Amino acid sequence: MNIFVAKLDFGTDSEELRSAFEQYGEVSSCKVITDHFSGKSKGFAFVEMPNDDEARSAIAGLNETELDGRTIVVKEAEPKENRPKKNFNRPSFGGGDRGGNRSSSYDRDRKPRNFDKRW
Repeated sequence: MNIFVAKLDFGTDSEELRSAFEQYGEVSSCKVITDHFSGKSKGFAFVEMPNDDEARSAIAGLNETELDGRTIVVKEAEPKENRPKKNFNRPSFGGGDRGGNRSSSYDRDRKPRNFDKRW
């Protein structure tokens, strides 16, 4: 079973998290998610346990407990296809200079304006 762990302390690493979950059974993988550029923790992780009964007891035993000074949230991870999708097709506001000012080199019909060349 794949388990989602949230509200982690940013100093918590995968080995600390693994040792907390190994009290409940075998852990096949443990991954604290980090920022791609800075390498710093994003404050959540995924733990995979092959035995579902052990995983459920880990969820029940660790949810709302303290780890490294933070109260963590532990629950079963949702498959990607069940999660709500982000809306990347939302309307764009503004234009030109991104402040809503239409003072760019394009008019409303997206045709280039004629400018006087003074140089």
